[in-house]
Amino acid sequence: MKKVVPAAEAARQIPDGAVLSVSSSSTLGCPDAMLKAIGERFTTEGHPRNITSLHPIAAGDVYGVKGMDHLAKDGLLARVLAGSYPSGPSSVEMPEIWKMIVEDRVAAYNVPSGIMFDMHREAAAHRPGVLTKVGLETFVDPNLQGCAMNDKGAAAPIVNRVAFNGETWLHFPNVIPNVAIIRATTADERGNLTYEHEGAYLGGLEQAICVRNNGGVVIAQVKRVTANGSLRPHDVRVPGHLVDYVVVDADQKQTTETAYDPAISGEIMRPWDSFSLANHGIEKVIARRAAMELRRGMTANLGFGISAMVPRVLLEEGHPDGVTWAIEQGAVGGVPLTGFAFGCASNADAFVPSPQQFIYFQGGGFDMSFLSFLEVDVEGNVNVSKLGKKPYLTAGCGGFVDITARAKNIVFSGWFEAGAKVKLLDDKIEIAEPGKFTKMVDEVEHVTFSGKRAREQGQNVLYVTERCVIALTGNGLVATEIMPGVDPAEHIVGPSQGRVQVAENAKIMPKALLADAPMGLAL
Repeated sequence: MKKVVPAAEAARQIPDGAVLSVSSSSTLGCPDAMLKAIGERFTTEGHPRNITSLHPIAAGDVYGVKGMDHLAKDGLLARVLAGSYPSGPSSVEMPEIWKMIVEDRVAAYNVPSGIMFDMHREAAAHRPGVLTKVGLETFVDPNLQGCAMNDKGAAAPIVNRVAFNGETWLHFPNVIPNVAIIRATTADERGNLTYEHEGAYLGGLEQAICVRNNGGVVIAQVKRVTANGSLRPHDVRVPGHLVDYVVVDADQKQTTETAYDPAISGEIMRPWDSFSLANHGIEKVIARRAAMELRRGMTANLGFGISAMVPRVLLEEGHPDGVTWAIEQGAVGGVPLTGFAFGCASNADAFVPSPQQFIYFQGGGFDMSFLSFLEVDVEGNVNVSKLGKKPYLTAGCGGFVDITARAKNIVFSGWFEAGAKVKLLDDKIEIAEPGKFTKMVDEVEHVTFSGKRAREQGQNVLYVTERCVIALTGNGLVATEIMPGVDPAEHIVGPSQGRVQVAENAKIMPKALLADAPMGLAL
């Protein structure tokens, strides 16, 4: 059988009612041409209908790539499970998938990325689903939302609380995919796949094995095809016997805005001084204080937002490789990138498949995690996954729940108040105007991180803001460090309505954090 076919022909292999597993991480690895072909086939033929779409990390409407929005059509998409959804500054208008979710036209679930990869592994081996403690006491737990994003999702639960060996666990029954759409750089005529221009391997191999073991169809989108025998066997990440069809997209980009950068795929190493540094400002001050928690030789995980600036702080301070960064898409070492290339790293030491990276994260093998927050409540719970009336401005949990489940040390970074006007001076900050509302609340809208469970497990948790450093203690949220220029009563206790107390021995944070020059950070 000839494996190389047009995208339209591959799309016709997807039956009505299919469970589709898509390998992507929004900004990288998205098989956008293949997803577009599925949407176009539905528009012209009315098929496939009523599919379930699985996106372990994300396939979203980011920086011009439509991803899962190609599938967001009534009659085509019946159910969607994703680690993340379309979000961010590109979402000026609500993406179609979000319209379907908020209008309750599709059963939608936000499932932690690591759990989604676990689901593929268990279904591949014909075991009875995922048994995990990841997500207990969070929105993943059926005692709260059970991952459901709307009423239609809540009406068809996908997770249960169960007792096993005298302990409480979460059980995710198998959702078995029968079509996989994965992406690589090169395929040979037999369908062997190599990833030489990709910024990550993601989970293509695991998704292909799962579908193959369940008698389904595997479709690979690639940039080019080469002759049999021309690929080095050690470079083949997905062997051809797992691949049914190959679709060529000669215009396939490395990330959504990168045609090709060899540093992203580890083919060259950039000079350290070629990386841009973080712009001077309040958010850089927050990132600097977060970076002070690091010690040389640590392995640290990194999330989106202010936390993504921490590696740039280390670059400026002369510690480009003082810490090993590990990100959920699979890069280990080097410098994690920001903007449209988030999820990639330049100068990486290694690329680990995402499913294995999440095993590492879920087991808490790393030293520290730097993440952001939307809001924090009196129990220390953190919300990053749901934002009021504009949910599409928030991606969902991604790997956040997996990463924080057993992390030894967690630093959450964010603003104390939303919309406050803060002046950065040489020796202090000045709160020129109060914010519209505090981010320190009685109860978060969505529990993405459980403060109660963190205390039970003895996790060390800090919340770094422009005004203070807050520790999660047995007595709640306590500010242990104060920024110069901040009045504890007026700027911390008052705006938080007493939800954040100030320690009697609270320290003043170093003025070096404020300097428009390297701060002299020592690891």
